[in-house]
Amino acid sequence: MIDRNEIIEVLQEYNPTEYKIGAVASHSALDVFDGAVEEGFSTYAVCRSGREKTYTKYFRTMCDEDGCVMRGVVDDWVVYDQFDEILQPDAQQALIDNNVLFIPNRSFTSYCGIDEVENDFRVPLVGSRNLLRSEERGEEQDYYWLLEKAGLPYPEKLSDPQDIDELVMVKLPHAVKKLERGFFSAASYAEYVEKSEALLAQNVITQDALDNARIERYIIGPVFNLDFFYSPIEEELSPLELLGIDWRFETSLDGHVRLPAPQQMTLKPHQITPEYTVCGHNSATLRESLLEEAFELAEKYVAATQKYYDPGIIGPFCLQTCVDKDLNFYIYDVAPRVGGGTNVHMSVGHPYGNTIWRVPMSSGRRLAMEIRNAIELEKLDKIVT
Repeated sequence: MIDRNEIIEVLQEYNPTEYKIGAVASHSALDVFDGAVEEGFSTYAVCRSGREKTYTKYFRTMCDEDGCVMRGVVDDWVVYDQFDEILQPDAQQALIDNNVLFIPNRSFTSYCGIDEVENDFRVPLVGSRNLLRSEERGEEQDYYWLLEKAGLPYPEKLSDPQDIDELVMVKLPHAVKKLERGFFSAASYAEYVEKSEALLAQNVITQDALDNARIERYIIGPVFNLDFFYSPIEEELSPLELLGIDWRFETSLDGHVRLPAPQQMTLKPHQITPEYTVCGHNSATLRESLLEEAFELAEKYVAATQKYYDPGIIGPFCLQTCVDKDLNFYIYDVAPRVGGGTNVHMSVGHPYGNTIWRVPMSSGRRLAMEIRNAIELEKLDKIVT
C-alpha cells in the first residue's frame, strides 16, 4: 500500500488554484463530473477507445466567453486503448501535471486491478484507498468480514451446496462480462446442479468461480441501495449523511418478472435462468420509520472501518440492502466508494441530499463540495489517500 504521506507529497506539487476532478469514464463518472461542474471545478475523463464518445462528444462542455459552463460536464480527457494504461508512469504523471484529484469507482478497480491501485497508482485519491480491496469477495478481510466485525446483518452463508434446503443465491463473477455477475438462485441441491451445469455449458460461469462461489440464503424483499456520505472534516453537524437511495434494473431478470408464469415455463434452456447484469438504476425512498435504522447500519459500518481500516471510510459509500417481511435490513453488498447508481440523482439531486443541503445535492456534487471545503479549510490531506 502506498503510504499516505507519499500521496500528500505528490499533492504538494499541485497548483492549489487549478485542481481538477477526474475519474475513469465509466460507472458513475457522469455524476462525478456533473457535481464537479456544479461546484466550479474543471473535469478530466480517462476514457477507453470505443467507449469515449459519451464523454468526448455527447457530454463535453461548452463555455461562454467568461469560461462559465453552459452545456455538458467533461472539460478535458485522455483516450487509451485500455483503462489500465492509466497505470503507466507517464499517464500518472499527466494526471499529476493536470492537478487531478482522482475519484475511484468500480470500473477503476476492476479494469486496473486492486493490487496496482493500492501499490502503484501515485495520484491522490479522494476516498479510502485501503478499503477498496474489501469489495473483493473472498479476500481474507472482505466486506463480509467487516460486516461481521461491525455486528451488522447480512444473509446467512451456506458452506456446502448440498446443504441447500430453501431458496438461496449463488454469488460468483460472470465468465465474460468483467464487471458483472454470474449469479443464480436455487431452492435445492438438484436445482443447483441443474442450473450450474447449464450456465457452465453456456460459458456464463466457470468451474473455478463456481467452486469458490458464495451461497447465501435468499432474502425475499425489495432492494434498497443506500447512498451515504461520510465527512472526516465536518465539525458542526452530523458527519454522516444519507444522500439518496437507488435500485437496479437487471437483465435478464427484469424481463423474466414481466412475463406471466405460464410464459416463463415455455422459455428455452438458454433463456430460462435469468442473468443479473445491471443495465440501469431508478430512484427510491424509504418509509420514514426505517430511516433511523438505515443510519444505524451506516454508523456501525463507519465505526468498523475506522477501527480496522485506518483512517476509515472517506466520502461516498453504498450499503446495498434487502428488507424482509418484518422490515429487517440485510446488507448483501458494500461499495466503499461512489455507488454505481448515483447517476439517478445527478443534476437534480435526491430528496434526502436536497433536504439536508437545501439545494440539489447529488453524490457527485457532495464529493465536489467536500473537496471545496477541504481546500478552503486547508484539510485536503484529510480526504485523500
